[in-house]
Amino acid sequence: MDLNKENMKKMRELIVFTIILLIALWNYKLLFEWIGFAFGIVTPFLIGGGIAFVLNVPMSFFEETLFGNKRVKEKKLAKRLARPLSLVLTIVAVIGVVVLVMFVVIPELAQTVLSLGKTKEREELVQWLTSREGLLSLKLDGLSVILTYQNGFLVKALTRGNGEIGEVITNNAKTFKNIPAKIPYTGTLVIRGEALIRYSDFKVLNESFSDIQEKYKNPRNLCSGTVRQLNNEITAKRNVHYYVYNLIQSDPEIKFDYKEEELIWLDKQGFDIVPYKKVTGKNILSAIDDFSETITNGFDLPSDGLVLTYDDISYSRSLGRTAKFPRDSIAFKWQDELAETTLTDIEWSASRTGLINPVAIFEPVELEGTTVSRASVHNVSILKELQLGIGDKITVYKANMIIPQIQENLTKSNALSIPSVCPVCHQETELINENGSEFLFCPNPKCYAKKIKAFTHFVSRDALNIDGFSEATLEKFIDHGWLQKVTDIFSLSQYKEEIQNLDGFGEKSYTNLIQAIEDSKQVTLERVIYSLGIKGIGLSMAKLICRKYPLSLNEYKNLSVKELLSVDGIGEKLAESFVEYFTDSENQDLLQQLSNILTIALPEKIESNASFEGKTFVITGSLTHFTNRNECKEKIESLGGKVSSSVSKNTAFLVNNDITSSSSKNKKAKELGVPIITEDELLEMIQ
Repeated sequence: MDLNKENMKKMRELIVFTIILLIALWNYKLLFEWIGFAFGIVTPFLIGGGIAFVLNVPMSFFEETLFGNKRVKEKKLAKRLARPLSLVLTIVAVIGVVVLVMFVVIPELAQTVLSLGKTKEREELVQWLTSREGLLSLKLDGLSVILTYQNGFLVKALTRGNGEIGEVITNNAKTFKNIPAKIPYTGTLVIRGEALIRYSDFKVLNESFSDIQEKYKNPRNLCSGTVRQLNNEITAKRNVHYYVYNLIQSDPEIKFDYKEEELIWLDKQGFDIVPYKKVTGKNILSAIDDFSETITNGFDLPSDGLVLTYDDISYSRSLGRTAKFPRDSIAFKWQDELAETTLTDIEWSASRTGLINPVAIFEPVELEGTTVSRASVHNVSILKELQLGIGDKITVYKANMIIPQIQENLTKSNALSIPSVCPVCHQETELINENGSEFLFCPNPKCYAKKIKAFTHFVSRDALNIDGFSEATLEKFIDHGWLQKVTDIFSLSQYKEEIQNLDGFGEKSYTNLIQAIEDSKQVTLERVIYSLGIKGIGLSMAKLICRKYPLSLNEYKNLSVKELLSVDGIGEKLAESFVEYFTDSENQDLLQQLSNILTIALPEKIESNASFEGKTFVITGSLTHFTNRNECKEKIESLGGKVSSSVSKNTAFLVNNDITSSSSKNKKAKELGVPIITEDELLEMIQ
């Protein structure tokens, strides 16, 4: 390079620029602060300029319209007032538009969104249907689930979405009581239906839950929790049913012109179809009456209304959909029938859990074709909200035309007092707070209601599994004085004649019961631990404790909280609850008696396998070699491994037969570098 005067000048400029750039980069934070400061100063001017530019258009309009006349222009006063008056008029116009949008347009749009697709007026259904044919079906109150079948077998189940996205519950769906294991159609089939738990099953299941937190308000909530269980054995026990109401996708050769044809074809495939009627504008009202009568006569499927949809598929598709609802369907919600009556009493009903629930007693009224005089108030918080008092005028209705409820207290005397003693054992009560609601509770461990609970839990399927002991039977035996403690169950043979003479019993019933009791004496350690009803210790936790500490019942009293905390998944509260139970002298006597009566099998010794020892596995997706996910879990645990429900940095392997899946667990595993293995690869590790 020629180092002449011009080139030297360029080099100096380049050097200076480089130095400035380096200083700026070195102090980039300070630079950005100055830029931000400068932008902060300039921003108001930019905004003001933008507003002025926008407002100038209506201002010019007002100025030209009001003051553009030649004669007006010539007047000095008009000239002075033209600009400011146009500005004022512009501001008033803008404010008017804003108010109109806020208080008229937006509420109207909101109302449209909220009301679209549903009504409580019968006549509106007639108007909506016009001259077309439609299908009127029960709106089942469960959880919408999409099923995908291929080659005749269920391959995927989703709780929501359109068949492409959603929470996968395939293993749980396979336990639904009424879905076909195999269908005649071998192509790809995607259907939408409602998973639900019947009222009769809901009542039995809810009564079996011991803790407040485990109770469910309605069958829908129970179903929602059930289909998402990690252990599909739990799902299987809860009798989930499935009813199809829509064909989403099939192969091109399967075509239908009408939705009723779809339902008939799906019925032939072995699916249960949602109850429906084909209707026109002439017979739809009588069809509504028929469904209403069905519901009020003790219908076992939860339903919160009806759904009306056009039968013609082509016409339905032509209507499209809104952001939330298809335009070819409308939901009809049951119109609650209200009745006014007088509150005569509050009955406090003690449960097996120790909860004491308020029940409103009122003068009998006719609702939905039946006479009602009682309604649950659920808890103390609701009781206080209603401000109830004896003699108050109240309105009552049947929720979903079935369950009596208080809608409103018209008097609000607020004259009720909360019982200070349990109505069963007459011991002092406690008010407890769970999830923001107050409950009345009996803390007496020897309360009769709790005794029934203890016996019911002891003989349950996951505990001693003694078939033939209903709650009613246990109550009879307790009332006759034959059962004081759970070990008395094993001495019932001494009351042979008395039992055979009971209503509902005979020689055969007695023999079957005694045999079931005898069979229950051969039991695993974890079942015995679970049967004791220790607060917070479920069957899975009992398994973990027993595998870590395979001891005799009497030896568990020597375990400390610190030792129990070394068990995966057990926290301080559970550990303290466990220790408290086994150090109680009364409980120790019971444990000694059980040890003498039962033949307790200790957990199998964990096999030594370096591939599994201390490593955490996550299992997802469908399994083919193992019967279910729980079986796979137990095998991993038996080899010294642990099984978690979510992928983390501590996960050693993710087990998924669909390695290419775009599921969240697969994505998480790839992000963290966790190996994804198939079931076959897992079996190779086991061998």
